[in-house]
Amino acid sequence: MESVNLLIGTLTIFVLAMFVGAEIINKVPPTLHTPLMSGSNAISGITIVGSLISAGSKITLLTTILGLLAIIFAMINVVGGFMVTHRMLEMFQRKA
Repeated sequence: MESVNLLIGTLTIFVLAMFVGAEIINKVPPTLHTPLMSGSNAISGITIVGSLISAGSKITLLTTILGLLAIIFAMINVVGGFMVTHRMLEMFQRKA
């Protein structure tokens, strides 16, 4: 029973964090998008290091699978962030 309460509490916090995060991101003006992407890439880099540790520890099969999924999603975020940043910086280059 205690583990069910812990699961419900954890899922509640996760869902609330998703709603708060979506609201915060929607309120960001476009001029701040590139600096926030750089910060997001840095945070995703930290996530990759943590997920590598989690996946490599092989404590249980679940931690290995979740660590692998975290690596995949964080790498998608980092690569996508760099692509968007590169594309935005191309807009400011002079045409020859």
